[in-house]
Amino acid sequence: MIKKIKPSKSEKIILIFLILLGSITFGTFFIIKNKCLFVKKYDPKNINFKNPTNIAVLNVPCGNVIIELYPEISPNGVNRFKKLIRSNAYDNVAFHRVIKDKLVQAGDLEFGKKGNLNYGKIGTGKSGLGTIKSEIDNVFNYTKGSVGLARSFKNDTEDSQFFIILQDEPLYEGEYTPLGKVLYGLKALKKIKSQRHSEYILRPDFINSFKMLK
Repeated sequence: MIKKIKPSKSEKIILIFLILLGSITFGTFFIIKNKCLFVKKYDPKNINFKNPTNIAVLNVPCGNVIIELYPEISPNGVNRFKKLIRSNAYDNVAFHRVIKDKLVQAGDLEFGKKGNLNYGKIGTGKSGLGTIKSEIDNVFNYTKGSVGLARSFKNDTEDSQFFIILQDEPLYEGEYTPLGKVLYGLKALKKIKSQRHSEYILRPDFINSFKMLK
């Protein structure tokens, strides 16, 4: 008859420790892999807006970013932005320029499309609609969550590219055409892929979709 050998107290403690260590390791790996785990999800259908016709919903890898547009401040810029959003031009376009906790930029419709990225030219692409004039005379405070049209070093070169700032940037005031501000979902933008040594991103995250609410 085989006699059962009971584990000692120290062996039980070691076994429990190994189980706990394995659980912690697995949990940590899951959290690291799932960068969106603690990002709150926003459904625009569950939110009441004063002017829904000026609400845009940007869907990124970690959820919805809900933006209120300001046509009274930049009528031409917002009109261009709405036109591109309504034509689904921004869908599957890369966040090609990202500065961690500071700025995300997307909207290169020519060289930034998923499956057709041109790393040598990304950031220089056009929409095919031509450039528009800068609208920088009206008062606008570039606080965290502000959305603006990107341009070259010269004014009046705005086209399709836009940026969203993740911290206050008072030096942007009077320099860039404002479009609006993020109402909900700023944390989802902070999870957009960045790189330590470059603003321009290799294998970037993409816009899933960009829609007007109405």
